[in-house]
Amino acid sequence: MTKPLDGKTALVTGGSRGIGAAIVRRLAEDGAAVAFTYASSKEKAEALAARIEAEGGKAIAIQADSADAAALQAAIDQAARHFDGLDILVNNAGILMRSPIDTFSLDDFDRMFAINVKAVFAGTQAAARHMQSGGRIITVGSVTAERSGFPGASVYSMTKGAVAAMTRGLARDLGTRGITVNAIQPGPTATDMNSDPGSHEVLQGLMALGRLGEDREIASLAAYLASPEASFVTGASLTIDGGYLA
Repeated sequence: MTKPLDGKTALVTGGSRGIGAAIVRRLAEDGAAVAFTYASSKEKAEALAARIEAEGGKAIAIQADSADAAALQAAIDQAARHFDGLDILVNNAGILMRSPIDTFSLDDFDRMFAINVKAVFAGTQAAARHMQSGGRIITVGSVTAERSGFPGASVYSMTKGAVAAMTRGLARDLGTRGITVNAIQPGPTATDMNSDPGSHEVLQGLMALGRLGEDREIASLAAYLASPEASFVTGASLTIDGGYLA
């Protein structure tokens, strides 16, 4: 049977673990050839690529720290050469650092901005050079763009608010070329970035559904936005949060 992404090529940043790895797996299951970047988790990255290949898919892992815009753009160019083009970019790489405002390190501020915001622009810029009409750019943001929810998250929330605003602007920039640009805003999700059982118990009480999200559920929304069915969706930041913001 024909799969929705047969013949498409994709690159996912920060794709070796968590939500990124779930997106890599889902895009591959839907028929796309997938490249993904990783910063340091080489063994996990190679194992994921090998698993996809063993299941009949196509995948390559490329080392690139998203804090280094030049390295990220080089990785995207490498993937486009390897697959002879690029149809889908998922800006997934992101970091979370929390601290009271009076002790928050400016170095941490710069690194979080570089990965969570600058890398989204740099990645989109590089990918757009390879995309034709029908291209898809998807960024993993956060519900903290709309509600910080806890102390110490001001800088993280700022970066995710910037992603939402940038998504709207990039949709205008690339819409005339037939390329859609959207963001996903996950709520609390069980990943290695959010692995504290104590915090899970607190967060579950804030969810309309009474549970945290799963990485595969976030990946399902990314797969929809990458698919032909989402051809009229652009400039949107779509919340997937189990009712956290309800």
